Amino acid sequence: MNKNNLIGIVVVVALLIGWSFWMAPSKKELAAEKRRQDSLTLVRYQDSIKQARALVEVQKLRDSLTLANPQSAVTDSAKAKQNKLGAFASADTHDNKMYTLENEFLQLKISSKGGRIFSAELKDLKTFDSLPVVLFSGDTNSFGFEFNTEDLKTIHTNSLHFEPVAVPTQPIAVSGNDSTQFALRLYVASDSTAQKNHYIEYVYTLYGDKYMVGFKVNFVGMENVIARNSRDLALQWNVDLLRQEKNYDSERDQSTIYYMDNLSDVEYLSERKPDNEKLTTPVKWISCKQQFFATTLISKDFFKSAEVGVTPHTPNSARLLKNMQTTLILGFDPTVDQSYEMSWYLGPAKYKLLKAEKLHLERQIPLGWSFAPIAWFNTHFVVWVFNWLETYGLNYGIIILIMTFMLRIILYPLAYKSYLSMAKMRLLKPEIDEISAKFPKKEDAMKKQQATMQLYKKAGVSPMAGCLPMLLQFPILIAMFRFFPAAFELRQQAFLWASDLSTYDSILSLPFKIPFYGDHVSLFTLLMTISTLIYTKINNQMMGSTNQMPGMKTMMYIMPIMFLGFFNNYSAGLSYYYLLANLFSFAQTYIMKAFLNEDKLHAKIQANKAKPVKKSAFQKRLDEIAKQQQQTRRK
Repeated sequence: MNKNNLIGIVVVVALLIGWSFWMAPSKKELAAEKRRQDSLTLVRYQDSIKQARALVEVQKLRDSLTLANPQSAVTDSAKAKQNKLGAFASADTHDNKMYTLENEFLQLKISSKGGRIFSAELKDLKTFDSLPVVLFSGDTNSFGFEFNTEDLKTIHTNSLHFEPVAVPTQPIAVSGNDSTQFALRLYVASDSTAQKNHYIEYVYTLYGDKYMVGFKVNFVGMENVIARNSRDLALQWNVDLLRQEKNYDSERDQSTIYYMDNLSDVEYLSERKPDNEKLTTPVKWISCKQQFFATTLISKDFFKSAEVGVTPHTPNSARLLKNMQTTLILGFDPTVDQSYEMSWYLGPAKYKLLKAEKLHLERQIPLGWSFAPIAWFNTHFVVWVFNWLETYGLNYGIIILIMTFMLRIILYPLAYKSYLSMAKMRLLKPEIDEISAKFPKKEDAMKKQQATMQLYKKAGVSPMAGCLPMLLQFPILIAMFRFFPAAFELRQQAFLWASDLSTYDSILSLPFKIPFYGDHVSLFTLLMTISTLIYTKINNQMMGSTNQMPGMKTMMYIMPIMFLGFFNNYSAGLSYYYLLANLFSFAQTYIMKAFLNEDKLHAKIQANKAKPVKKSAFQKRLDEIAKQQQQTRRK
C-alpha cells in the first residue's frame, strides 16, 4: 500500500466519524423522544388493562349463563368438538379403558384411547435394579394415523376412543402353540349415533410362545369420510425408550433407530447425537433399538416412505434414554376399503431370535457388519459356540473360558510362526549390533538398513513373519470387542465377583470421578491391564532392542494404561476374555520356549548364511532397474 492510499483511507474514516457525531441527536432531543415513548407505553398499558377487564366481565357473563342453562354449555362443548373432529366428534367423549393381553413372554396393555399398545412388559426379564423390563409405557408412547376428512378436519386417531369388537374376559391369556385375536374399532358417528359399517379397526394377534405380535389395520366404509384427494396416510409413532441397564451412558450410546429398505440394506441413525433422516425409498421395517432390546414395526409389504429422528434425553431424567420420532407413509385409496398387515417385534435383541424371523432383524446387533471377516467370525464361530455350550447349562464365565481355549488352539500355528520369527531375530541380535557399530552415523542409516536386510535374507529370516500372524489375529480381537457389549447372552450373567458380565464389574466405588477412568474400579479390567504389561515386558525381553523404533518400547507400555481407562466402564466379559487370552499366551510362550532347541535353530541359521542366495525374478528385475538408473546418472 503506497502513501497516497493510506492518506485516502485516513481521510475517509475521519469523515465518517465526523458525520456520525454531527448527525447524533442532542440531549434535549433524546429526552423528548424518551417522554414520547413513555407516554405511548402508558397508553398501551391502559388499553391492555381495559381489554383484560372487559374479557373478565365477558367470562363472568358466560359463567352466569352456563349456571343458568347448563344444557347450553354442553351444547357449546359438543359444537366445539364437532367443529374440531367432524364425523369423529363422538369418539372424544369416552373414558380410557385398558385391556390386557399376555403370553409366555409378553404382557401388553391396550388402551381404548388411540387403540394403541399402552405398555409392553417382558415378563421373565428384570432391569439392573430388579424392576420389570418395560419397553415403553404411558403417554410417552403415541401411535396413530393422521389424515384429512372431506369436511377439511385434521384427525389424529391417537387421541380418539376405540371400542372393542367383543368385550373380553380380562386378562386375555394364551400359551404354547395357541393364538388369540383382539380387535378395536374407531367408529364414524353421525348425529351422535355410531355408524357400525364405517370404522377404522386395529386387530392384534398374540401367539403363545413368540415375541412377535400380529397387527392389522382395516379402513372400512371411509369413502365419504377421508378426503377423496388423499393418496397417502401418515402413521405417526413417537416413543421414549426407558433405561434397563446399569451403565446408563453405554445403553444410551447404543440406542437408536434402525431401518431396512426394499433392497434389504439395514441402516441406522447416529447413536451419539441427535439425528434425523428422510427415507424416500420403500421401507420394510423400523426399529427402536436399545442395547439389549428392540421395539420393531414390520410391514408385510413395504411402507411407501418414512421420516425418522432421534433425540437424546438429559442423563438420568426419569429413566428416559432417547426419544424416537417416526412418520411412516402408506399408500391409500379412499374409494375402496383398505387393509394393512403389519407386526410388532417386542423382545430381546438376541441374535438367535432375530435371525429366526428371516427379516435381517439381526443386523441391529452390532457384530461388525461393515467388515465381512469380523461379522463372519462373530456369526459363524462366536455365536455358534455360545449357543452350543449354553445347551449344557454352563456358566457363561466357563463358556468364555472354553471358547478362548478353542481359539488359542486354532491360532496356535500362527502364534508358533510368530514366536519362531522372534527367536531367529533374537539369535541374530549380536550380528545386528555389529552392523549398527559399523554404521554409527545418521547419514549411513540407509546403508545400515540395507546391510541388516541382507543379513536377514542370507539367514532365511523374514521380519514380517512375526508381524503377519498378529495382523491375521487382529480381526478376531476387533470381533470380540464388538460382540461382548452387544451379547444378550451375557446380560445379568454372574461370574466370580462380577454380577453382570455385560457391564462393568465394580469392586470399589470411588467418592469422586477420575477423568477418563470413572468413579469405580473394575477388577477384571485391572487384571487385564497388569497381565498385558507383563506380557509386553516378556515380549520385549525376547526381542531385545532389535528393530525397535525410537519411543516404540515406551508406547507399548503406555497403551495398556490407556486401555485401563477405556475398559473400566466396558463389558466385564470383554476384559475377562482379554485376560484369559493373555494367560493362554503366557502358557503358549513357555511351552514353545521349552520345546524349541535354540542351538539347533542357530546352527540352521548359520547354514542358511553359507548357502548362495537365490534371487527371485522380481529381485532380478529390481537390480536391472537400479543398474540402468546408475548408468543414466553417469551419462
